[in-house]
Amino acid sequence: MTSEEKSWLLERRAHRCVENLAKHRFDAHFLESGAEVTQHVKPLLDAAATVGFGGSDTVRSLGLHTLAAEMGKTLFDHHRPDLSYDETLAMRKGQLGCDLFFTSANALSETGEIINVDGIGNRTSAMAFGPSRVVVVAGTNKIAPDLHGALRRIREVAAPMRAKSLGVETPCAVTGVCSDCNAPMRICNITTILHRKPMLTDVTVLVVGEELGY
Repeated sequence: MTSEEKSWLLERRAHRCVENLAKHRFDAHFLESGAEVTQHVKPLLDAAATVGFGGSDTVRSLGLHTLAAEMGKTLFDHHRPDLSYDETLAMRKGQLGCDLFFTSANALSETGEIINVDGIGNRTSAMAFGPSRVVVVAGTNKIAPDLHGALRRIREVAAPMRAKSLGVETPCAVTGVCSDCNAPMRICNITTILHRKPMLTDVTVLVVGEELGY
């Protein structure tokens, strides 16, 4: 398979995913590249005073934290290295009631679901209820054929890679294989599936035609 064929195949999958997300009442869009994300979210940032960020390498790599700060928004970003434990906890709680919450997804299904696995729960909670609007940004690498495939992707790909990046003491961070552990630092304690748009939360999903995140 050439790179051109692979790009074509991933884009076809992305369009199926976006189409089914839209059927499920999500505000879903396909963007060719990460560069388009900034222009798409600027109007949303203009309307927001407070902006929260879930732990997402995808969102951070696109510079959305910097953009929001430059626009003078109040940020709830628990990944700032200068924060104490109590300050980090306050940031996580602030995300639950912000105007605009940015995050990614551990997996999207072509059948139109958004699937996430979390260790603490601030990200998964905020995606379902609290913020006025949630923006989910995900690369085509996170798309699985169906719900079963999405959960398998998280277990076999996303979770071990994320655990390794965080430096947590879990078996998968060493072996690369999920053992359904009971480690204190386990990052897979909570699983959420957004089958449809939550009743009181507007959710925008931006599927980007690039490989982003884990």
